Amino acid sequence: MAQSSAATPILRIGSRGSPLALVQAREVQARLAAACGLDAERIEIKIIRTTGDVVQDRPLSAVGGKGLFTKEIEEALLSGVIDLAVHSSKDMTTVLPKGLVLSAFLRREDPRDAFISHKAKTLRDLPDGAVLGTASLRRAAMAKRLRPDLAIAPLRGNVETRLRKIEAGEADATLLAVAGLKRLGLLASAPRASRSGPTTPSRARSSPRSTMPIRRPR
Repeated sequence: MAQSSAATPILRIGSRGSPLALVQAREVQARLAAACGLDAERIEIKIIRTTGDVVQDRPLSAVGGKGLFTKEIEEALLSGVIDLAVHSSKDMTTVLPKGLVLSAFLRREDPRDAFISHKAKTLRDLPDGAVLGTASLRRAAMAKRLRPDLAIAPLRGNVETRLRKIEAGEADATLLAVAGLKRLGLLASAPRASRSGPTTPSRARSSPRSTMPIRRPR
């Protein structure tokens, strides 16, 4: 039996499948539906697995760095499989692939890093030689500048996965984006989530571009 026209999507949003990516995609879905007077179900969210999602056994800097969370989504956009994509701007390359444009930006969230640990209230309070888990070169460099004695260990995965790894003792502490914790409703429950993290935020973090649809020009 053919689907009714009421259930047929008229717009397809491409997104990664992580909980945070889907929160951001659903916000775009809801805003577009409200602006156009549509039921949200008429705007489909298509989950696309990216290289960054697949490669979990080594730092992203070892396999190409930027673009690893966007390449497959942008390919789907260019081929017409989806109509727009939602990305965190920190994951994007400086230059977009030919044929794509930035079309909208959401309101900026809190740009700071949160210090997460069961063992200390701040980075300075960690014991000598403690292990800071992070896959971010920026966070590692700034933390080492303040605490040269710290050991840096790769800590990959989505926000919930990294929180579980800290709970399991894989590292003594980590740094996570306050914006992501807030969007997932995890800031209050994160262990000792101090918003006064020691690092300078990425310029792209939580800005109006931190979640962005990209569309093919008509």
